[in-house]
Amino acid sequence: MAQLYFDDVIKVHEIDDKKYDKVSRIKAQSEELDMSLVLDVNTEIYPICVKDRFRMVLSKSLYPDGSAVTELNPQDQKKSLADKFEYVMHGLLYKMSEDTSGRDPSAEVYISFGGLQMMLKGNPTKIGKYNVDEKLFLLMRRL
Repeated sequence: MAQLYFDDVIKVHEIDDKKYDKVSRIKAQSEELDMSLVLDVNTEIYPICVKDRFRMVLSKSLYPDGSAVTELNPQDQKKSLADKFEYVMHGLLYKMSEDTSGRDPSAEVYISFGGLQMMLKGNPTKIGKYNVDEKLFLLMRRL
């Protein structure tokens, strides 16, 4: 089974669509893992509204067996996680930071999806399995 680094339902709390025409920055909260999320989404392709709920997954591979994705071919008959989702992006984890000085320790993961950015923030024990320079897939499906 493909290793899912993050798998939770997120609820959109705020949308900022003032900076770009086709991209909105959403601020959301995961329901079970209590993680906050800031994510740029191409809303021309995948419209999003405040209070929308999504299942969001971060995975190293699209294939259930965890094998590497060498190329995306629509003619390929191999089953893919992308078959179960509506919006998929591929990106690179470029930065991690951790703050354990306060009462509530937190960690942040930053991923770039070809210019669209994501920041996932929460408890360091839930973020510890990520590595800088790791390539990840983000998959979203509306609930």
